[in-house]
Amino acid sequence: MKSQEIGSMSHHMVVWICVCVEIILGAYGESCFTPSIYTAAPQEIDVGYVLSKVHVAGCASQLKRVETSDPDFAMHLDGTIVALHSTEVPSTGRSFSVWAQDTDGGQSKMEVYISQKSTQPPKSGILRRFKRRWSPPPLSIVENDMAGLPKDVELVGSDSSLAYSVYYEISGPGVDRDPVGVFTVDRNSGMLRVHRPVDREEWPQFQITVRVFDKLTNKQTDEPLPLKVQVMDVNDNAPTFTGSLKFSVLEQSAGAVVGQVNTTDRDEAGTDHTKIKYTLLDGNNLFSIDSQTGVIKTKTATLDREVKDKHFITVEIRDMNGASNGLFNTATATILLEDINDNPPVFSKTSHSVNVKENVEGETLLLRIPVEDKDLTKTPNWKSLFAITKGNETGLFRIETDPETNEGLLYLTKPLDYEKNKALKLEVQARNEAELSGTQASWASIPINVNVENENEGPVFMPANLKLRIKEGLPNGTVIGTYTAKDPETSSSTGIRYYAASDPASWIEVVETTGELKIANTVDRESDFVKNDMYNITVKAVDPSAKTGTGTVFITIDDENDNIPLLPTHDLIVCEKDGQLGSVVVAAEDKDKTPYSAPFLFKLGEPYEGKWTLSKLNGTAATLQQAGELPTGTYTIPVLVKDLQGMGDTQTVTVRICRCRLNQCVASQRSTVLGAGGILAMLLGLALLLLLCVLAAFVCVRGEDKLVLEDTHGSGGMLLKSNTEGPGEEVSNIVIVPSTGIDQSLVKGAVVDCGQFESMNTMGVADATSMAGAWQDSQQVSQQVFLHPSSDMLDRNSQYDLRAENSAFLLNQNSAFLLNQRDEATLQTWRTNGVYLDMKLDYLRSGEDGRYADDILHSYGFEGEGSVAGSVGCCSDQNPNDNMDFLNTLGPKFRTLAEACNKK
Repeated sequence: MKSQEIGSMSHHMVVWICVCVEIILGAYGESCFTPSIYTAAPQEIDVGYVLSKVHVAGCASQLKRVETSDPDFAMHLDGTIVALHSTEVPSTGRSFSVWAQDTDGGQSKMEVYISQKSTQPPKSGILRRFKRRWSPPPLSIVENDMAGLPKDVELVGSDSSLAYSVYYEISGPGVDRDPVGVFTVDRNSGMLRVHRPVDREEWPQFQITVRVFDKLTNKQTDEPLPLKVQVMDVNDNAPTFTGSLKFSVLEQSAGAVVGQVNTTDRDEAGTDHTKIKYTLLDGNNLFSIDSQTGVIKTKTATLDREVKDKHFITVEIRDMNGASNGLFNTATATILLEDINDNPPVFSKTSHSVNVKENVEGETLLLRIPVEDKDLTKTPNWKSLFAITKGNETGLFRIETDPETNEGLLYLTKPLDYEKNKALKLEVQARNEAELSGTQASWASIPINVNVENENEGPVFMPANLKLRIKEGLPNGTVIGTYTAKDPETSSSTGIRYYAASDPASWIEVVETTGELKIANTVDRESDFVKNDMYNITVKAVDPSAKTGTGTVFITIDDENDNIPLLPTHDLIVCEKDGQLGSVVVAAEDKDKTPYSAPFLFKLGEPYEGKWTLSKLNGTAATLQQAGELPTGTYTIPVLVKDLQGMGDTQTVTVRICRCRLNQCVASQRSTVLGAGGILAMLLGLALLLLLCVLAAFVCVRGEDKLVLEDTHGSGGMLLKSNTEGPGEEVSNIVIVPSTGIDQSLVKGAVVDCGQFESMNTMGVADATSMAGAWQDSQQVSQQVFLHPSSDMLDRNSQYDLRAENSAFLLNQNSAFLLNQRDEATLQTWRTNGVYLDMKLDYLRSGEDGRYADDILHSYGFEGEGSVAGSVGCCSDQNPNDNMDFLNTLGPKFRTLAEACNKK
């Protein structure tokens, strides 16, 4: 049984390889592999057939080149010998030589002997066992090999085949994984076969797993074998260009790096298949390229952008290190020349000339100066900078560049004077923003002639601005200076007249013929027309030809002690504090300057020297303090204030001592008893109001003319309203008594005889005898008076109102009469009174100030925001149940009211 297994194995196994002990040395030195091998092969050998695998003796990585003497066979650097063409092995055998060269230059030679494979067992009948290795060396196939497919690659046998009847299976990439179907294995012999070509660039190697099983039990008889199949590269990919082939370099630069050509090759790296050589097919006179790196450089300094700014060169890349059988590609590289400033701006003309009239206003464009520059436009190498290098020492001109045309723009900055200079010579230089490079040229300059044209000019003041210094308060007619002008052509002032063109305060008189400056009105340094002690006027000069010229006079005004310190605030409040004496600050102001103003001297006048003290707080204020406890009330205190020179006067301040809330006086919360003065004030106001009503009724009874009235409101009484005096409280507790028992037909169209209007005095009141009847008739009218303590006068703008529902007569906002009408006569009387009062008020309202009599009650004017007294509604914070003793100490509110009612 074992002999049959041995015979079967010898039938399927490849070749007998006889390694001769003969070692060929000599010129080849130490060999990298065995000197000779013997192998057996089929009579007909297909392309790609692996004849044998020579184990290189530790120098596979050093092999550089391997050649064979037989073109039908080749040996790879890993020692694999394969058939390149379909061939035969004669019965006598076949042989060829293999030469190998390593990287150090050493050479090795090997003889290969091929004999025809025998299909019969050995004649001796003796089976010889060879121990199989389960770990064969890495296998290889040639990429894209399509000849003789399918073809054997290698036997993979297991030592377990000596003890078992085995079969083989394989798995992995190329078998049952992508790419599926590349490899198979002979189930019985273990021969690995390849069935279709493989692209190394896609699948450089395959890792296959081989397993061996017992045919009887289907159990593995050996460990799985990882088998690596390397795909051998062939030069089937030409190198290609990567990246941009556009480069740039400065003009006139020799040996400068232009750029590097980048390439790639899909073939196996580290072999001649990917070793690329770079070559320039044209442009070799200007550029060069490194054959190994692809770096392009300039060869000459004659590259001129202004002559040719773009160059095209053809680059070839070839693998196999440029061998003729290498694959190649070509491409065109574009090289742009970058600009350097090797061309200065050049003037289009050799000189320029321009005419300009004298006295032309500044910032006038006189001339455009064109230049040419061959460098790249809109760059610092092209942009021009102009400078006036000569002739502009007085700053009459300036020059700048037009950014669009690159021209020089020459401007006149100040008016020219023909009488001083009839012609000017300038020199203008043109340069670039960037410095020159790569040229021996320099910046160019040209002359420019400026001719001044004469014209008739107006008078010119000498100097253009006159400065004077005076004291305020000079008497009128005082001469403070003389300001004259001259004709520029004649340098004479003959015939020139002078006028004040601008004199805001009308303080200065300009003498027309001489130009003298005199004081016309009192000069006040504290005036709003003076700024920083300076007052300016403008003087105009007119020559006989009506040409004009102006000049400015700056007048500095020195201060005089013409103002005394004043107290801006005269009404002060001292808030009572328990256990402390109150004080208040008295501040003064003086419009004069030092030494005619602060520090001020404050002194307390009689009769309060023992009750108050006055101490200095600072240079402009003093502290007024109680010398002892003083009762609540208002005090008028004289204070003498003097400036540093002793000028001043006694001024009066009103100080009110009171309880405060938020720094404002509040009324006392304790109960008070109404004093005699308060009662008399109330009775006097009530008597005046009653007298006014009686006199008005008496006038209507005495009237002779009939006045037709129409009640547009259907009211049975009369309601007169007065305008509100100002912010304060309104009295709204007026009782309205409806009219009863009155025939409404008597109201409409009633006629009242008021013919006695002509005999009335300025108050509209007739004599007592003519009003007696009216007074007696009105005794039956029930009267009810509501008088507000803060109103004691008749508003001259009061209006009347007729109402049928309630008969009420409202005299002003805070006081009213309620009259219940009893009969038609009374109704007529009150209507007549209302009409007359309305006419009288209209008369007073339309009259001039002189027509108001002293005995007319005037309205109380609202003092406005900031009044010390505040609102006249003094009783607004009193409870209804309080006593009226507060009327004895009403303070400045009612003092101000009294001053408005009674002329001093």
